[in-house]
Amino acid sequence: MSRKVRVLIVEDSFLMRKFLKEILEEDPDIKVVGMAKDGKEALKLLENLDPDVITLDYEMPGLNGIEVLERIMKKRPIPCIMVSAYTKEGAEVTLEALSRGAFDFVPKPSGELSLDIIKVRDELIGKIKASKGAKLKNIVKEYEDLKRPLSGTPASIDAVGIASSTGGTTVVEYLFRNLPGDLNIPVFVVQHMPVVFTKKFAKRLSEITGKDVRETEHGEKVEKNTYYIAKGGTHMALKKKGRDIYIVHRDLLPKNGVKPSADYLFESMAEVYGERSLGIILTGMGKDGVEGAKKIKNKGGLIWTQSKETCLIFGMPKNAIKEKIVDKVFSPEEIVKNLVKM
Repeated sequence: MSRKVRVLIVEDSFLMRKFLKEILEEDPDIKVVGMAKDGKEALKLLENLDPDVITLDYEMPGLNGIEVLERIMKKRPIPCIMVSAYTKEGAEVTLEALSRGAFDFVPKPSGELSLDIIKVRDELIGKIKASKGAKLKNIVKEYEDLKRPLSGTPASIDAVGIASSTGGTTVVEYLFRNLPGDLNIPVFVVQHMPVVFTKKFAKRLSEITGKDVRETEHGEKVEKNTYYIAKGGTHMALKKKGRDIYIVHRDLLPKNGVKPSADYLFESMAEVYGERSLGIILTGMGKDGVEGAKKIKNKGGLIWTQSKETCLIFGMPKNAIKEKIVDKVFSPEEIVKNLVKM
């Protein structure tokens, strides 16, 4: 029998600590080994306990969640899941935490004191289990071993679509930082994030990279040298009218358990750009993007995935590789190098 996932809860509210402990220990595979009311106590408990995962609040007396996260990453990297307010301010803090090494996040449904935290129980438990044993490392380390031959490379491509989930925000940031400003094609990204978070993510990327990064708007015309982040809570697709291409939002049910889903993006890219499409599947849980990638492949386009060694979670790339539709497995550096070559 495998050991239970050992969780340390770091939260300043007594009620929130109590509720989190109750909902987590309803799962037979999880054991809460400790609870801390602030960052200082969390770091002290960390020395005596052996948690597999830490749930980490931001708003705490003394050290805030980001400061605690930084110390944990330096001292003894452990997967940390941010449990932060579902607000604009909460989104900014969460994105900062992800850039500093947080494994993932779960938004509190009703602000800092969310007595209805049970609403996100399944999401939180799923992410806790997924994070156990995750290898926290430099995901953009250079890798020489490029295992799969590149095949079917067109002279050029007209659009890039990216599917990204757990661990993907830092990879997307790396790609945007390092791709040239005159790439001369649009780049579409489906990052699994809720409403509010995607707008803040686009704004953050624009400020960090100096590139034109936007959260998508329904009906907007697609432009070259522009990076589009799919709006949370809706599916992004593309539609051609005459010689122009437009963003379309589809208010459909979640697909693969997520909304937005990369399947809709990839399927529409196959129809609009055909063989001059490139779909890239980055780190993440599940299989989002795989069915859409098949449509791109059937049209003669290319599919790349992030390499296992550089993924925080290898689920999405692995499921694409299983379907035998992947042309190349690349590290983030090699994605940039080969995309520029094309």
